[in-house]
Amino acid sequence: MEYKIALIPGDGIGPEIVSEAKKVLDKVCEKYHHTFTYSEVLLGGASIDVHGVPLTDEAIATAKASDAVLMGSIGGDAKTSPWYKLEPSKRPEAGLLAIRKALNLFANLRPAYLYKELEEACPIKKEVIGENGFDMIIVRELTGGLYFGERKTIEENGVKKAIDTLSYNENEIRRIAIKAFDIAMKRRKKVTSVDKANVLDSSRLWRKVVEEVAKDYPEVTLEHMLVDNCAMQLVHDPAQFDVILTENMFGDILSDEASMVTGSIGMLSSASLNETKFGLYEPSHGSAPDIAGQNKANPIATILSAAMLLRYSLNLDEEADAVEAAVQKVLTDGYRTGDIMSEGCKKVGTKEMGNLIAAAV
Repeated sequence: MEYKIALIPGDGIGPEIVSEAKKVLDKVCEKYHHTFTYSEVLLGGASIDVHGVPLTDEAIATAKASDAVLMGSIGGDAKTSPWYKLEPSKRPEAGLLAIRKALNLFANLRPAYLYKELEEACPIKKEVIGENGFDMIIVRELTGGLYFGERKTIEENGVKKAIDTLSYNENEIRRIAIKAFDIAMKRRKKVTSVDKANVLDSSRLWRKVVEEVAKDYPEVTLEHMLVDNCAMQLVHDPAQFDVILTENMFGDILSDEASMVTGSIGMLSSASLNETKFGLYEPSHGSAPDIAGQNKANPIATILSAAMLLRYSLNLDEEADAVEAAVQKVLTDGYRTGDIMSEGCKKVGTKEMGNLIAAAV
């Protein structure tokens, strides 16, 4: 089969980790007789340097013409990079928000899974995690809420005042809830909907709509949890979670917390989907400009994002399984990048890790 994949290397360590994921995808092509045609797209700081803006119309058109998009990481050091002297709408992250909106990517999926081999890297005590570890996925609404609401800074009576607006309509809530319940049906059939319904009107509507959607999924258990309690439960008993469904800002925070519970954010993939099979796939971590170009970055999250791309956008489940199994094999064989290194293991760089995983596919 022939597929078109748009590659967005991005900023910082982005080009290095995307290069390793492409290496693994090329191996999948070779083994399973597919053809992947790649188009490179500039986004974020890389686009600012060339075009003066974080995202161009041409970049959006290239992404839309593809079957899926694989991205590295966007942004730089906010303290030192000239990108952050620009007005907010011209900064790298504005390009990321804009492409999500342009491609209508409303559902963000972030798995958090503890590999047996990385138990030592997990900051939580073994007795808390238990024998079976944990395996959850956070389903985050991506195009509404506080990050997309009206915002302004004004001056009242000589005092500066900043205003951000959090709003959701029932359709936005319903479509993300349906995604979460569909995913739960393929997993352990439990959805934990996270909100702040004791304070926020938007959360009260969220809870009401989620309960309506739940009626169509009698096999799925639904529980509601306040976001502050969820933040505690993630470190107290992560094994209780299967699918966590939540709004944009809560999901942003909780998915980073969940990633640290796994032992390394360098291990966590993510997918952003629209209402079709199309998706944008990226690691959950940032651009780590401090280690860029040093062959130190962990490419596993990007490689696992490529596996999600194969599974969700291209319907290539067997190939996705092969990539995930290759990651598992390399970890079992004791190879580690610096961020997940532990005693008795073999430390390798970005390129070596990519080579090992590609060879194991």
